[in-house]
Amino acid sequence: MTLLRRIQWPADLRWLGHRELIVLAAQVREFLVEAVSRTGGHLGPNLGVVELTIVVHRVFDSPHDPIVWDTGHQAYVHKLFTGRAAGFAHLRQTRGLSGYPSRAESAHDAVENSHASTALAYVDGLAKAFQLKGEHSRIPVAVVGDGALTGGLCWEALNNIGAAEDRPLVVVLNDNKRSYAPTVGGLAAHLAVLRESPAGSQRDASVFEKLGLRYIGPVDGHDFVALERALLMAKQKAGEERGAVLVHCVTVKGRGYPPAEADEADCLHAVGVVDPATGRPAGRPAPTWTSAFGDEMVKVAIERPDVVGVTAAMLRPVGLYEFATKFPDRVLDVGMAEQHAVTSAAGMAMGGLHPVVAIYATFFNRAFDQVLMDVALHRLPVTFVLDRAGVTGEDGPSHHGMWDLSLLNLVPGLRLAAPRDTSTLREELWEAVSDGTGPTVLRFPKAPAGRDLPAVRRTDGLDVLAEHGTNDVLIISAGAMAVECVRAAQLLAAERIGVTVVDPRWVLPVNPAIAELATAYALVVTVEDNTLAGGMGAAVTRLLADLGVTTPVCALGLRPEFLEPGKREVLLARAGLDGERLAQRVVQELENRFGPHPECPAPRRAGEQVEAAL
Repeated sequence: MTLLRRIQWPADLRWLGHRELIVLAAQVREFLVEAVSRTGGHLGPNLGVVELTIVVHRVFDSPHDPIVWDTGHQAYVHKLFTGRAAGFAHLRQTRGLSGYPSRAESAHDAVENSHASTALAYVDGLAKAFQLKGEHSRIPVAVVGDGALTGGLCWEALNNIGAAEDRPLVVVLNDNKRSYAPTVGGLAAHLAVLRESPAGSQRDASVFEKLGLRYIGPVDGHDFVALERALLMAKQKAGEERGAVLVHCVTVKGRGYPPAEADEADCLHAVGVVDPATGRPAGRPAPTWTSAFGDEMVKVAIERPDVVGVTAAMLRPVGLYEFATKFPDRVLDVGMAEQHAVTSAAGMAMGGLHPVVAIYATFFNRAFDQVLMDVALHRLPVTFVLDRAGVTGEDGPSHHGMWDLSLLNLVPGLRLAAPRDTSTLREELWEAVSDGTGPTVLRFPKAPAGRDLPAVRRTDGLDVLAEHGTNDVLIISAGAMAVECVRAAQLLAAERIGVTVVDPRWVLPVNPAIAELATAYALVVTVEDNTLAGGMGAAVTRLLADLGVTTPVCALGLRPEFLEPGKREVLLARAGLDGERLAQRVVQELENRFGPHPECPAPRRAGEQVEAAL
């Protein structure tokens, strides 16, 4: 690793000869495998862009020439060459190195992107800014994958980039034939034709040329000489002709690491802690919410031939792989195009099907208009399954699924369930696909499935999970927060504070039975792993006010801020959403509103007990 340690900044790369570059690439791959196997992270994408990243930094002058990485998870090599090698010891950990570009970390990170298909729009805007400010020597660079090009925003940007005049920029197309999985659609077929046409050969114009960009390629993305020649040509053309140039680089995801190259499923796209020798998980994988959903979807599909699955380039991550294996004609992968996924599902529902659209909660934000106007306005029976809802973990602020409840609270006629365990998930999935009146949503976290939490009883559609003593506090729990709410109830009961915990099952719209139940309690507490702005707590508060119920509501959830990376349980605790801190907050709320509890000689003891436990 001697050579790698000498490379502290991009300028250091420009002094290396060809043989040294080959040695450096091998050392970078060795470093990545060792580092990512310890912490988890995106391995395959970064192994595939080692040579590409080195040459981009040799040719362009970052940060004078801003480099925008799309989707951003392939920027680890870029981080290595911009002074952050030591940070990989704490990759994707709280207050550690982000797994995506981070403006707070380095001036070399132009944006904090980690949602696909944004880079071209960013560089179009940067090029326009440089043009208007007279900074003609600056050339912004977008490194975008073929998978990201399946997203509609890319084509909105290309439409503007191709027609622009006097705006130099360079697009580096990293074509590895896949995103998480093989790239789909007409674009994939077009790129295949381009890959098979030697550079400089006679062929029909590429779609990029027809849009107005200069096209260079295809280029072997692992050949230093060919890469540098192509990117130097692109830089020269962009500067002299004052326009946009696209360099088509063909790479191999997972390059140089046999376990990744042999993994045809996703080339070890994203891994947890793994054995670096084999790429296999270090421990035995625990059952997950995603796997429970995937298992049940197969059962649903057997009974319901009208049910189809829809995914936005994430067949395996969202749990639809087994469904697709058994019913290949009934699962549609639309590429990284969440908006198209939703409106296409609307069309399928109009045609008599019941689509189940499985998307990460954070990516679901991108299709809100389609949910509102294309599905809900038409009262169409489409089920949305939001994986990774709530506090997600190590992927950081852009991946926490903490906005969906607030956004969906705005949608008329939509019903949203938050299962508390996998048994409830299975039950509510069947309820969702059986609803033909309008859109339904299920949300669940990225976490091990854990044990089931059975209800004490069910009343008016509400599951009562715990009942302790008198009617002092009613805790309403959203989804997987039920475990922490039951724990808090046990702590409060030990201090002779009467608590009832209910799971509304269907969180939105709020069940009117909650209002009637609330009248019997001194305080209502809502708990959700969603931002407090417009979430379940806000909906319950509004319902009680509309119905004239005067019981005060204490809404607990996530502050409206971007959460850092970290383990789910750590971030929940920091937000005050673990059982101990919830109990402490309830005690404080009771004292602030009502003074000492009448049946507890020293009500502060609960808070003190909790504080001591922390």
